[in-house]
Amino acid sequence: MATTASSSKGQMETNPRGIPKAPFVADVDEYVGGKDAEIQSTMKKFEETTAKYRYMEISLQQRRKALLGKIPDMEQTLQVVKFLQEQKEDKPLKTLFELNDTLYAEAEVTETGEVGLWLGANIMLMYPLQEAIDLLTTKLATAKKSHEETVEDLEFLREQITVMEVNFARVHNWDVKRRREKGLIGQQSGLLPSQRKQGNDDDSDDDDRD
Repeated sequence: MATTASSSKGQMETNPRGIPKAPFVADVDEYVGGKDAEIQSTMKKFEETTAKYRYMEISLQQRRKALLGKIPDMEQTLQVVKFLQEQKEDKPLKTLFELNDTLYAEAEVTETGEVGLWLGANIMLMYPLQEAIDLLTTKLATAKKSHEETVEDLEFLREQITVMEVNFARVHNWDVKRRREKGLIGQQSGLLPSQRKQGNDDDSDDDDRD
């Protein structure tokens, strides 16, 4: 679970990556502004906040998927470069390289002490073996840390979405209860004086029989 970062008074509480924490509505009556307050603006605000959380969740899910695809490739590349460094010899290294999904060719790799790394955007640079190992090790550690933080953020977002859904349900139920109470009061106030008197007389007769 991601821990929330401490914030000063008047500032919204967030997690370490700046995702806002959803406030839990403990007292609905106080939150909406009293028994006679309208709730449409509150419900709309809840819906908008939930939509923002879900948008961030989708974005982070895509990022997590991309990282899960990159990390194994980076690990494999690092292993290959380490192997090249360990196999430094005067004679060429025999290996197979992939031409297609099911087609390979045999080749001899002459030792040069350097290796080419793809940096993205069709760019490849040559690095000394040790420098390539250091670069790949750093990038791999960064990718793994980013993946861990992304997983934490996804868990944090799911918690906030749940809080907003609970808030929405609490305000909705509060409004339903309020409408019912107002409906009963309205029915009683709508009775004719004779009907109210008849009701009181019936209550008195019941008391006499007791």
